[in-house]
Amino acid sequence: MQPDELAYALPLLLRLLPMQENSKRLDWFLPFESKLQLQTHHIALSTQLTVIATSLPTDSALSLDLDAVNLALNNYFSDYGWRMVRKELSQIKKRKKKSHIELSNDLIYRLKTFMSLKQLDSFDQAMDHLLSNEEQNHDIDMIEMG
Repeated sequence: MQPDELAYALPLLLRLLPMQENSKRLDWFLPFESKLQLQTHHIALSTQLTVIATSLPTDSALSLDLDAVNLALNNYFSDYGWRMVRKELSQIKKRKKKSHIELSNDLIYRLKTFMSLKQLDSFDQAMDHLLSNEEQNHDIDMIEMG
């Protein structure tokens, strides 16, 4: 886990940490020889996640704490489980990057018409084109006024 992933990864890991998750997703976790061994690794990971969660992002010790968390994660999750965690983490990041706004059907129709006239492929491109033109017009107005 990298420092820039902490904000997304901590809630996911804390959700997967309860012991009942271990019994639901057996292939996600390493096979432990005894319940005591499972509890030991569980407590170690919980402790390290708590340390990271309460650390300030500017703490110089963050990289050491992160190394300890990564070691605890390696001792708790199987390779398959960690791949699944990474997959979920990737999906969370994607969802965080996107916003959803509601537009009227009339406005969507106008945007689609604009997109076909300008040969644009996506709403993002259309909005970027419109906003760029608006910024240019604003800059011209400021130059003319000044």
